[in-house]
Amino acid sequence: MLRMRIWASAVPVLIASAFAGGHIVASPRPCIPLDGVSVWLGTTPWQNQHHVSFTTDPNQATVRVQIVDSPELADFAIVDDVATPDAASCGEGTTPRYVSVAPHASAAEPVIYLTTEPGADYRVFVQSKSATVQDAAALIVGAALTPPAPARLAAAL
Repeated sequence: MLRMRIWASAVPVLIASAFAGGHIVASPRPCIPLDGVSVWLGTTPWQNQHHVSFTTDPNQATVRVQIVDSPELADFAIVDDVATPDAASCGEGTTPRYVSVAPHASAAEPVIYLTTEPGADYRVFVQSKSATVQDAAALIVGAALTPPAPARLAAAL
């Protein structure tokens, strides 16, 4: 009986935490800080201001993102082996904006084509256990959609 009471009191807390922040357990998530705004990957449907999708057909793409071999060549890099992440660079004192990956392409949303060929709109580097190349591409394209994004995001990063 005591177990049931503990479980009954824990369920509302878990539900409230999921609704409040979108996560039950905190996990490091990549983000892009801009001027007064931070762009995050959305985890719940009601958070997302922007949506992107991916394609394997370069003719259907509206944005090309190149996967590069080093963080120095990238417009946006996600690397897990940083000793102390800079928590103040994202989130604190900024307005959060969220981007998510839509399961199907829409004419109103960017369609991303990942490539290793030069000449893409953006360049990403990912060396992470939790983030993917698709996450990095969605973030950089979502940041470009978020005012006050510069014409070329690389100039701001």
